[in-house]
Amino acid sequence: MWDAYLFEFVNFYLIPGLVLGCIYALGAIGITLTFGILRFANFAHGEIMMSGAYLTWTVMAIAGYAGLTLHPLVAMVPATFLVILLFLGTDRYFYKPFRKEDTIKVVMASFGMMLIIRSLVQVIWGPNQIAFVRGIAKPNEALRDFTGNIGAMIIMPNKHLFIFAGTLIIVVALGYLLNRTRIGKAMRAVSDSPDLAHVTGINVDNVIRATWIVGGICAMAAGVFLVMDTQMLETTMGFRMLLPMFAAAILGGIGKPYGAVAGGLIIGLAEELSAYPWIGGAPLLSPGYKTGVAFAIMVVMLIVRPQGLFKGRSF
Repeated sequence: MWDAYLFEFVNFYLIPGLVLGCIYALGAIGITLTFGILRFANFAHGEIMMSGAYLTWTVMAIAGYAGLTLHPLVAMVPATFLVILLFLGTDRYFYKPFRKEDTIKVVMASFGMMLIIRSLVQVIWGPNQIAFVRGIAKPNEALRDFTGNIGAMIIMPNKHLFIFAGTLIIVVALGYLLNRTRIGKAMRAVSDSPDLAHVTGINVDNVIRATWIVGGICAMAAGVFLVMDTQMLETTMGFRMLLPMFAAAILGGIGKPYGAVAGGLIIGLAEELSAYPWIGGAPLLSPGYKTGVAFAIMVVMLIVRPQGLFKGRSF
């Protein structure tokens, strides 16, 4: 009996929650960096994720016509450069003209950019769903009897292992960038005080470009990991991810990348575990209310501790 409960809990709730948390974490990193350094909420972040996934699928399709089969993690490399250019272009032509204006103008510009990107994707690729990778994901059954005497077994698709490993690599690389490199230290300085950073000789424009590049890489990875998990491309997936990613950024603390990672994992686990039948045989919450869990956590955090778990910036 306990073997069956543990098997179900680990494979159908805990692991999917961690996978979803990794995706939220990567998306929240870009949001928290943008909010911490540029001081505005980028509502187009989810659409950038979505467009990156479509570009990756396009690279894979072009390679397929040439007789090559590319893994999504390989195809996303050239697509990442296009996403970075998209990020830099939106900043140059849509956000920079409003940088010295009231924050609400930049926020509305980002909202308009969100609608523009989604409409362009629908025009280019169509509004219908697209299968990302055809076929059945092969489970990795190398992890057997992980609880010793209990004798449970983890059945984990290889795509989940790629998502875990990719998220870990990106988080470690981000930590090295922020703590060990000159541009990373400059990003932290601008996040603390842009005016003081400018006075001390830091090129704020270079820092802003670096922020968009880092945010673009994280958004790209989050979008590709999402479609690797769901195996489906659709033009509204970025918008659906936006609220949980903002909730993760607020939960961890605005301007705190490690807080965004922790917030993403917490939100992902909370959404999946909320549907687990903790009492009796019925789910604690209907799976249709998963997004409401993220919204509830965000509202409670804004009321109780607006600076987040890691004492981020409070506006």
